[in-house]
Amino acid sequence: MVRINDNYLKLKAGYLFPEIARRVNSFAQANPDAPIIKLGIGDVTEPLPEACRSAMIQAVEDMGDRDRFKGYGPEQGYGWLREKIAAHDFQGRGCDVDASEIFISDGSKCDNGNILDILGADNTIAVTDPVYPVYVDTNVMAGHTGEADDSGKYGGLVYLPMSAANDFVAPLPDRPVDLIYLCFPNNPTGAVASRETLQIWVDYARAHGSLILFDAAYESYITDPAIPHSIYEIEGARECAIEFRSFSKSAGFTGTRCALTVVPKSLRGTTSDGTLTDLWSLWNRRQSTKFNGVSYIIQRGAEAVYSEAGQDQIQTLIAFYLENARIIREKLQSVGITVYGGVNAPYVWVQTPGGLSSWDFFDQLLHTCHVVGTPGSGFGSAGEGYFRISAFNSRANVEEAMARITAKFA
Repeated sequence: MVRINDNYLKLKAGYLFPEIARRVNSFAQANPDAPIIKLGIGDVTEPLPEACRSAMIQAVEDMGDRDRFKGYGPEQGYGWLREKIAAHDFQGRGCDVDASEIFISDGSKCDNGNILDILGADNTIAVTDPVYPVYVDTNVMAGHTGEADDSGKYGGLVYLPMSAANDFVAPLPDRPVDLIYLCFPNNPTGAVASRETLQIWVDYARAHGSLILFDAAYESYITDPAIPHSIYEIEGARECAIEFRSFSKSAGFTGTRCALTVVPKSLRGTTSDGTLTDLWSLWNRRQSTKFNGVSYIIQRGAEAVYSEAGQDQIQTLIAFYLENARIIREKLQSVGITVYGGVNAPYVWVQTPGGLSSWDFFDQLLHTCHVVGTPGSGFGSAGEGYFRISAFNSRANVEEAMARITAKFA
């Protein structure tokens, strides 16, 4: 009989978002006329920018011409896209990142899990709490943790608690660790990290030989010029950090899938016998073996992000969602609900009123306001008593949802 990967049995009963879907579907079936507004999963709602759509349409036409047809592309991504990313997103901000260090992929969520393929099973791993579940669950799947305790924490992981008391910026580990997951602007709390904070993390990683896995999927929402967009704006980061980015939330590519990972050629890890080995070569080998690359059509769409029209349209899109976040933040504050985030990020982190648990508040909003958010406890034990509301929706839905919630809590 075939053997399964027993590590999957360690996972909690359900991944956070499927559990939300289960509860919402159950309510909707029992209440078919209830006008449900979903501000839970961070999925975009507005159309793809025209520049991207036009580029994709032209790329489809290319595929119908023998001279312009594209079959298998380079696993690392087409050079013309990687060059534009390097110049605009990194070199334009003073980061020493070359196009050859950029790998195009179908999602930063995927890469955050896939990166474990090139990292050893005996690394000590630090995660923030609350935390984007993918960082934890993929390590559970890979056998890098023990069992979960009653609070949902897995043995073998070092949890770094974030709260209002530390402005949702995690403290340094109280012991040496090998891998550090950082996400800024943060999902779920919406917090950002200052240049000084990131320098402290880079200095720690260099001093302890640690690797920072830096998820910058929401960097395009940073409007404060003092806040870094990339870990590579920090001195020494090329020696200790891999960065993940995505076109999903900046250009609306959640349904078309395109992202990127930066692996500096200066990064080193050690083999079991202590030999230094560069990580770029390992990641390149992994991608070349397990990945056939993002489609030509989608990469042409991503390239259009860097055109003059594309940049204007992207900024309009981001401003739209940030205005949604402002509305959510200010409307909740107007009825005395304490909120965080929603300024340089598309998520508003809500302190549940009246001492309600995260899931009780979820059920209350669903059943009385017909509004869906995300329970904070689904992001870790430190998220208990909090609730995430996403700004990714239409303006009409955001305004209607806030009208319902403020009427309930006024």
